[in-house]
Amino acid sequence: MVLQKLFLSACARLNQKVFNSSGRLFRRREKLAPSQTFGRRLRAIFTSGKLDQAEWDELEATLLGADVGITATRAILADMRERMSRKDEPVEALRATLLAALACEQSRDIELRKSADGTPRVLLIVGVNGAGKTTSVGKLAHLAVEEGAQVVIAAADTFRAAATEQVETWAKRAGAQLISGEPGGDPAAIAFDAVKSAKESGADLVLVDTAGRLHTKVDLMNELGKVRRVVEKGAAVDEILLVLDATTGQNGLTQAKVFGEAVALTGVILTKLDGSARGGIIIAIQQELGIPVKFVGLGEGIDDLAPFDAELFVEGILS
Repeated sequence: MVLQKLFLSACARLNQKVFNSSGRLFRRREKLAPSQTFGRRLRAIFTSGKLDQAEWDELEATLLGADVGITATRAILADMRERMSRKDEPVEALRATLLAALACEQSRDIELRKSADGTPRVLLIVGVNGAGKTTSVGKLAHLAVEEGAQVVIAAADTFRAAATEQVETWAKRAGAQLISGEPGGDPAAIAFDAVKSAKESGADLVLVDTAGRLHTKVDLMNELGKVRRVVEKGAAVDEILLVLDATTGQNGLTQAKVFGEAVALTGVILTKLDGSARGGIIIAIQQELGIPVKFVGLGEGIDDLAPFDAELFVEGILS
């Protein structure tokens, strides 16, 4: 079975565990050919039960080709060699190494219901244009509504043409309330109004859809800090999630570094994983930045967003 099927199934099981779901079903898609999957390439290397130099070289090339990155690849290979020196079998050594690489001090869980004092949870969603940010906001809203949460979406992307219309469509599909403003308006004010509305209505969750921005534009990055400061006059920001496109590879690491300097990121939503063989970017993000991947996008449907689980991901690769 290819990595995508295993990953989708694993994510579906995890969804039941983290969100106490009554059985949401993630549509299975056949977009990845077996020869393109990260997991299949890795498994093929271990058919002999031992590794000679050629296979070590192939393993290195496979990891680099999957966007694990130079730093993380070197660390993985060194850890594997050390484990195999203790007579560990190659597959078991790789399993332990990958799990160690994905180990995270921060929790991957996200609370989608209001706090004990009745204050709504606030999630700030950031990222560059085209990464799937607004789509992820809609899918998160849908997931939360399915779990019984009342959701408010702040249409804080006031600069992109048709941005409000796009998020309005997603809000309607998800069953969420939308707070928007005039084109070119102050995004921080809209986000604040959304928090105010959520508090007045007793809503559980506020999702702030910010404008996509180039991570190289300092003024736009500084604006994110302003949005956060203004929002926190009404309620604490619980999560700042960076939406990354899995197909951008190592450029995603650069984006994460710059966004992390502007606002303290708490996690990553990795989109378009269904259209990329480069699942290794998950390892690179965790190893080099210490920021946990919390959700993965596995398709275009409203149900195609799943919480990420490291153990199930690794088992999907090695099974």
